[in-house]
Amino acid sequence: MFRHISRWSLLGLLSVIAPLTLALPGPAGQAAISRDASALAGPPQVQPATGTPSFPPSTPQTEQIRQLVQCGGVMYAVGSFSTIQQGGHTYARNNAFSFSATAPFTVTAWNPNVNGVVDSITFNSGHCSDAYIGGNFSRVRGRSALRIAEVRTAAAGGLVTTFMHSANKEVETLASYQNHVLAGGFFTAINGGSADPYMTSLNATTGRNDGFLSLRISGHYGFHGVTGNQTRIYNQQISHSGRMDLVEGDFTSVGGKRRQQIFMLNLASRPRGTLTTWTSPRFDGSRGYPPGGYYYNCSTKEPFYIKSAAWSADDATVYLAGTGFRPWNRMTGLPVMGLCDSASAFTAGRTATFKWINYTGCDSLYSAAADTGGAYFGGHLRYSQNPNGCNVQGPGAIAASGLEGLNLATGKLLVNSQGTSLYTRDRGLGADDLLITAAGLWVASDNLAGSQMCDGVQGLSGICFLPYGP
Repeated sequence: MFRHISRWSLLGLLSVIAPLTLALPGPAGQAAISRDASALAGPPQVQPATGTPSFPPSTPQTEQIRQLVQCGGVMYAVGSFSTIQQGGHTYARNNAFSFSATAPFTVTAWNPNVNGVVDSITFNSGHCSDAYIGGNFSRVRGRSALRIAEVRTAAAGGLVTTFMHSANKEVETLASYQNHVLAGGFFTAINGGSADPYMTSLNATTGRNDGFLSLRISGHYGFHGVTGNQTRIYNQQISHSGRMDLVEGDFTSVGGKRRQQIFMLNLASRPRGTLTTWTSPRFDGSRGYPPGGYYYNCSTKEPFYIKSAAWSADDATVYLAGTGFRPWNRMTGLPVMGLCDSASAFTAGRTATFKWINYTGCDSLYSAAADTGGAYFGGHLRYSQNPNGCNVQGPGAIAASGLEGLNLATGKLLVNSQGTSLYTRDRGLGADDLLITAAGLWVASDNLAGSQMCDGVQGLSGICFLPYGP
């Protein structure tokens, strides 16, 4: 999924531009192959696979992959890009391409040639013959399609015209659940319907609103000095069980209940998906500010800051990836507070009970993933365990460039025998998506300022794959 760089985080990025080191979603590709939790033995290897598709290190504009999804034996990548390199060949691919999920990672002929950014891609309950894409585009293979479309995955990837294909504003996230395509974004009307703005369930065949969601999403964050912001649904993650859906965005009310930053849906309820009771005053503001509450609003420049979430392998814990710099009413002093620019963990029961937090020290996190070996977070972070530093390495902090793996129980950084971060990558814009498959951890990235290193290996601009051990 698309991630926005804050002014504050960009200042930190530019201060270390010389050693630069990098989500759709992300998020929502439920056709991706899940790894059997009982088979998980540990975190992914630190040696990336070579030969995966990549961007040229230098391009006129920054190339970025915003989401990776696997369906069958094929990986699908979407975002904002025009040129792909793989196996000594160069391919023209505008904002969407696919390749083999296994070595030698050959790029396929699939080329829907989308004329604008693609933020998200999903498949209908694992059926790989067609893909659903959302973003901010107007044409697919030369045919009109406004911000949402169904495309064939065979051959070049033609538009499926029987699925309606028009949204009045950007579609930022897509997921699938039992023949429902769950679409979220800035839109207030999609495929001829306006009954459910910002998040709508679409019939997988016709594209029309099928009534499975009726969430009455409204509001946007307001506090003193806050920048202009709009109601939106930005990202979502369906649980391993397929029953629950985490949803992030800019809103203050869902289903008539107070919700901010993130909410949880029960997709298995009938006759439609319903809002659960899961929430926390740490991000919804229901207890106000200290001394009785929490620092729940971040910088005025980043009112929406929980950009991604991930489920634990047993669906018992939720991990949150946050931007935000600092709380808007605590812009100086240490330690840093609130959920701003942090990785955090909450229980996934009726309420979101806080478990742990790990601060980057004022650098953004944009993506999250988890298995039984660890919780993984991507962004343009420089440090982990850094509550006593802001854009500098504070006491006790450990360098962790672009990517961190954290202990599931404590939130502490996973380190090697030298006590340094197990994972590193060029920071770039910030890892937009992390995807766990049966084979390992996939990292979606970009080529800002020539970013291409992942765990010490060069030439991995755009995609880094960290396989599990034998």
